[in-house]
Amino acid sequence: MPYLLDTSVFLRAVISPDLLSRRAQQLLTDEPGTLFLSAASSWEIAIKYGLGKLDLPDVPGQWVPSCLRRLGVLPLDITHRQALEVVDLPLHHQDPFDRLLIAQARIEELTLLTADRIFQKYPVEVLLCAP
Repeated sequence: MPYLLDTSVFLRAVISPDLLSRRAQQLLTDEPGTLFLSAASSWEIAIKYGLGKLDLPDVPGQWVPSCLRRLGVLPLDITHRQALEVVDLPLHHQDPFDRLLIAQARIEELTLLTADRIFQKYPVEVLLCAP
């Protein structure tokens, strides 16, 4: 089964894997090639880093690709179809990055790995990753 990591799950997987559930930790070690990270997450990481809200050991342009390789996570580009799908989602919350991840998971038929329970309100497969 293919999975889409939300930004917080990706960051936890790299920085503090103990903050993820055992199931999520198992997926990250046992399912290389079926795990994806959206370009939207890279964009969010770059913005937060640039604003000084996210401390990383290296610049995002070096750090994110290195972490993707180390974890065996595949990149997922953003398509126009995915971006436009956002308009059809209910307004349970306003985070544009999360809404795009939900749209991508729906269109690409991916299960979304997240610690954010609000994702369960959307019509998408979700696996909660909080311990």
